[in-house]
Amino acid sequence: MDTMMGIVQQVIPHDDILTLAGVFVGYSFIGWMVESIYMSWCNHKITNRGFARGPFCPIYGMGEFLIYNVILDSFADNLLLVFLVSSVMATLFELLVAKLMIWKLGYVWWDYTNKPFNYKGIICLESTIAWGIYGICEVTFLRASIIRLVHFLPVKLLIAAFIMIGVLYLLDSGTQLRKILHGDVKESANNLMKVK
Repeated sequence: MDTMMGIVQQVIPHDDILTLAGVFVGYSFIGWMVESIYMSWCNHKITNRGFARGPFCPIYGMGEFLIYNVILDSFADNLLLVFLVSSVMATLFELLVAKLMIWKLGYVWWDYTNKPFNYKGIICLESTIAWGIYGICEVTFLRASIIRLVHFLPVKLLIAAFIMIGVLYLLDSGTQLRKILHGDVKESANNLMKVK
């Protein structure tokens, strides 16, 4: 393990790897939490919003990584621009992910057909506005808070935690994917929208 980390650190310093992993895991968890709380309130029952059973929505981690690192970081001091760019970019990312899920799985893990100003139930105005608000939260305090937490925790603890989270998520997702491919998934249990 130490030899592997030494090789990786020659290419990318461990602080950068751990920071990226921490931000990805942090946003994936926060995204799951926000989604699950909101959908539990809408459905009047506890609703898990992740692809799998565990508390993890990697679409949030990946979206944060792509949108913040590639775009928002360069104008984080202009909150109106952050709101507009976050709204547009995250909506386009949501549309792309939905199209990929429809193509590969026949399902989308959200359903906006009852929301006003929606497009085929996969994007809607309400979510677009929410993405803009998330972008503002991200640049004003959220990302910095996650990075501070990552830098506060011991390196060995972080590495062990990230490996454990990764393995558990892969096992969890593999189980869910097998259920989907065998037609053993309940649409109502996870607010799925069947497309095929």
